[in-house]
Amino acid sequence: KNLRRVGLRALVIEEDDDLIGVALTDGSYEMLLGTRDGMAIRFPETDMRPMGRNAMGVKAIELTDDDEVVDMCPVFPDMKVLSITENGYGKRTEIDEYRVQSRGGKGIKAMNLTAKTGLVAGVAIVEDGEDVMLVENGGVLIRMPVDSINIYKRDTQGVILMRVDEGSRVISIERVDREEEEPETPVEE
Repeated sequence: KNLRRVGLRALVIEEDDDLIGVALTDGSYEMLLGTRDGMAIRFPETDMRPMGRNAMGVKAIELTDDDEVVDMCPVFPDMKVLSITENGYGKRTEIDEYRVQSRGGKGIKAMNLTAKTGLVAGVAIVEDGEDVMLVENGGVLIRMPVDSINIYKRDTQGVILMRVDEGSRVISIERVDREEEEPETPVEE
């Protein structure tokens, strides 16, 4: 209610941690977190107890030493999980393939990663009728309809969605509303 010009501390973050996502929920959702090494965990939001603004929070997923969370999102019924790798591979997967677990576990394998695919760049919950944008670190950006991306099982690598030049990588994915194509107007001569 009473925001200051310098803002308010929302949570305590340790020195080697980063905030990678925020979602507005009503307390009854399930959450999905995806990691760079292709793991994911789905757990009920009720597993996280309410805390004050100056709290650090609770552990959502147990990470291996070199892994990190790349995305988090609330789960909605009848939507699909979109997984995209740094080398431009991607797929959609039915949300039911990600079983609900307890918060703080190691999760389950969400994507088969190889040297060809690279590590996971992002994960999102998507639905038909919207678009997704893939952003590459060299400034290249592509937009595609979500329903044009094939649906595969959880433990697969997907297909190439974006050709990435050597030395470049996909760094971000973003859901966007479908862009309606404008009808061509005839040119009078």
